[in-house]
Amino acid sequence: MKNIAIKVSSIVMVLALTVSCSAVKNANNKQKGAVIGAGSGAAIGGIIGNNVGKGNNTALGAILGAVVGGAAGGYIGNRMDKQAERIEEEIPGAEVTRVGEGINVVFNEDAGVYFDTNKSVVKGTSATTLDKLTGILNEYPDTNILIEGHTDSAGADEYNMTLSKQRAQSVSQYLSDNGIMPYRLTTKWYGEAQPKADNTTNEGKAKNRRVEVVIVANDQLKEEAKTKTE
Repeated sequence: MKNIAIKVSSIVMVLALTVSCSAVKNANNKQKGAVIGAGSGAAIGGIIGNNVGKGNNTALGAILGAVVGGAAGGYIGNRMDKQAERIEEEIPGAEVTRVGEGINVVFNEDAGVYFDTNKSVVKGTSATTLDKLTGILNEYPDTNILIEGHTDSAGADEYNMTLSKQRAQSVSQYLSDNGIMPYRLTTKWYGEAQPKADNTTNEGKAKNRRVEVVIVANDQLKEEAKTKTE
């Protein structure tokens, strides 16, 4: 388990939130969602989300910004545990991380979704991977999905921003064309601004050319969670 320390104004909140899927099978993982904002709810979650989102991890910011907290958060967390396990089982190459009340899935050139140089068309192995993801997302219709596009640092900033936009939109359109309702999907892109690895190496660049998927509870699931845990 990774510990993430986030400073909001003069308050330092230490959140034991980021949990790899290898730990999802632990009996107490359903409580992960309840860790966030147990006495504060969505207001604190929004502040944290905005704070993180201004840095180099907008995916994490989106997840923490959608937090409910308390017992309802635990209910949502339990649902997300099951969905994360399904993704990990069906798509072994994907980097799946459970964070608070959501899921972050990273696809890079080594993890099932990649594009030809300077292209944004989904095809081949990438299509197969997204077909599997679509099936799982349809098993859990009470979630919203954020698709983020990222590139390495090769090329001009403006070009990379456009390329990341095209690739994120391509993935989002593929999911929509294959059964995911468009209202569940949000697409964003960041070019080379959020590297995960060293852009001076070929291996690092490959990791930075990626699409990230964020899965969070929709309003219906949040209301269900509150009702079930009152």
